[in-house]
Amino acid sequence: MEKELKFEEALEKVEAIVKELESGNTPLDQAIEKYTAAMKLVKFCNDKLNDATEHVNKILNENGELVDFEIEE
Repeated sequence: MEKELKFEEALEKVEAIVKELESGNTPLDQAIEKYTAAMKLVKFCNDKLNDATEHVNKILNENGELVDFEIEE
């Protein structure tokens, strides 16, 4: 079974693809495949960031349940 991809690993893969595409040495068909793969990785990273943001915006209440974080003024 393949291990779950971590955010940092996905970001490194995107950076590697970008460098390769920027070199200008990738044939068009391969460039399209790599671009598509990079976009899937970008979506994965975006989803991870959104999940992290949701978790940061919540705190545990006294009963151990997640509740939305609210600042009291």
